[in-house]
Amino acid sequence: MKARAFDYVRPQSVGDAMKAFAAADGDAVFVAGGQSLVPALALRLQAPTLLVDIGRLEELKGISLEEGTLRIGAATRHCEILASDLVRTHAPLLAEAAPHVAHPAIRNKGTFGGSLALADPAAEFPAMALALDAVIEIASPEGVRRVAAEDFFVDLYETALQPGEVIVAVHIPTSSGDTRAAFDELARRRGDYAIVGAGVNARFDGATVEHMRIAFLAVGPTPIRARSAEQVLLGRSIDVGTICEAQDALESDLDPADDDQIPASMRRHLARVLLGRLLGRLEAIG
Repeated sequence: MKARAFDYVRPQSVGDAMKAFAAADGDAVFVAGGQSLVPALALRLQAPTLLVDIGRLEELKGISLEEGTLRIGAATRHCEILASDLVRTHAPLLAEAAPHVAHPAIRNKGTFGGSLALADPAAEFPAMALALDAVIEIASPEGVRRVAAEDFFVDLYETALQPGEVIVAVHIPTSSGDTRAAFDELARRRGDYAIVGAGVNARFDGATVEHMRIAFLAVGPTPIRARSAEQVLLGRSIDVGTICEAQDALESDLDPADDDQIPASMRRHLARVLLGRLLGRLEAIG
């Protein structure tokens, strides 16, 4: 099957991109890396009359430090995140997750903003944006607004983005010296969609957990934050006892659905295993 015929434009600015979208009366899509959109076009799951290519806009690119946050332009490619010293230093959780994103060919084309806009619940970067308390900067014809990752992922493949809006950048609070982070996922093969994945971002005062955010992927329609498990760990040190309590608390955090390949009970069990491993790593770092 081939994609339906469409027009293509490559605007010179975000403003021009939004004008092009509006001129198509909404029958348009933005494309940057195209790693999800192009297969969808080929299968005619999407059939817009216009593709607006924003992948080369300089204002959407780059990784930099800005006023206590790490700014990652929406068109920054996965491979650039993987290779970035700034990401490794100031958002180590993202650096840990990056090698798990698909395969090198996809990482060379896929963009950070594209991954968040697609909001695949099994993708690594949306869940890590949630774990890192990221804020998404969005441009619209009315101006620029910022949305916390907490509010950005609304439902299955549904975000707070409105038609015609463009993700400009993602802002991540920079980590301090007492931050510890760990990411891992369980998949049949490296690069496959994860059966379960999770990232943990924590700040310690000595051995005591001061701040803790845990986010899971592939256990629901959106990235899921494990708030009950976080509460178990706050103000305490990580040891066998607290790890077991946090694992038990996942029962109220996660409610995965059965599917044709993985029963919910197995996914829930694997989530417990994964959380135990990640918390064990944090304890070992100290």
